[in-house]
Amino acid sequence: MYILFEGIDTCGKSTQIDILKTKYSDIITTKEPGGTSFGLKAREILLGDTLESKRAELLLFLADRAEHYEQVIKPNRDKLIVSDRGFVSGMAYALANEQFDIDTLINLNRFALQDRLPDKVILFITDITTLKQRTSEKELDGIELRGLEYLLKVQEQMRLVVEYMDIDHIIIDARRDREQISREIEESVYQGL
Repeated sequence: MYILFEGIDTCGKSTQIDILKTKYSDIITTKEPGGTSFGLKAREILLGDTLESKRAELLLFLADRAEHYEQVIKPNRDKLIVSDRGFVSGMAYALANEQFDIDTLINLNRFALQDRLPDKVILFITDITTLKQRTSEKELDGIELRGLEYLLKVQEQMRLVVEYMDIDHIIIDARRDREQISREIEESVYQGL
């Protein structure tokens, strides 16, 4: 089972993946970008926010996604794989930049993923108050520096993508207690196995 944990920065998805890792030794955890050696290089470029062309940014995400699928996802499809981000985020950021249409993005991502979409998406949703509080406690990367309103716009695009594509998903209220969230995720993930 291939599951994406999606959400904007500081929503708690990485924390929840860490909790799952401590409880279940049989899961494979990864992330996009950064789940491969190529992905680490791509991540450095993308988080630096140095690319002027949004098309170049999109293509770099897609190149990383294709490599990540080939190296990590494809050989482990018979195991439980949890990825910190994936194509939903990639599409949402591209849509938030208002330079691409959703159907083109779907086709490009299906190509990168060899037409094998994740089995489930766990989408973390937050609000401006929680986002302000959590971002004030960390050093912001280049994408976060685009502003909180931009991040909330990306979050709405994530919701649009999972609904438009009719992907099996659950919405997590990221403002809640981490233990409540953890229980909800475990129930959702392990009932599908």
